[in-house]
Amino acid sequence: MGENNRAELTAKELEAKIRLVPDFPKKGVLFLDLTTLFDDAEAFKGVVDILVEKFKSARIDHVAGIEARGFVLAGAVAYRLGCGVTMIRKPGKLPWQTVSESYELEYGVNEIHIHTDAFKPGDRVLLLDDLLATGGTMGAAIRLTEKLGAKVAGVAFVVELCFLNGLKNLPPDQKVFSIIKRR
Repeated sequence: MGENNRAELTAKELEAKIRLVPDFPKKGVLFLDLTTLFDDAEAFKGVVDILVEKFKSARIDHVAGIEARGFVLAGAVAYRLGCGVTMIRKPGKLPWQTVSESYELEYGVNEIHIHTDAFKPGDRVLLLDDLLATGGTMGAAIRLTEKLGAKVAGVAFVVELCFLNGLKNLPPDQKVFSIIKRR
């Protein structure tokens, strides 16, 4: 981005960078494809800058990204905050001892894993994912973090699908930040 360009994009401008894919992964679903936002250097920098600004005074020890698009954000934000980055993954993807947490899907159950030594007790963790839909995955990530004795210092998303009421699956006192809120 050139020095003469604006320093920040608005949430509306960022939202315009997201590709909408009808009927994916199944008929009747409108999928928000954030890869197009991440592909745009100015938009990606804007998202990272917003997240860093929001959490720079929170004394974060680790930024944990949830598979897979959360990884893209976590690495960049952790670098800018000067802290460690951790991956929360699907089963069978981490090579060391893990702890897992299950969560409900519309039709079934899934789980996520984290290394048992990812955090030390008392570490302050920022959990990141690209999108909040029903909240099941992030709720499980919060429980995983707490199982390891760490404190969830914040939860953040690029997009929150408010009409799915995903906040109901997160602790009521949890600090949640979403850049874009789709009603």
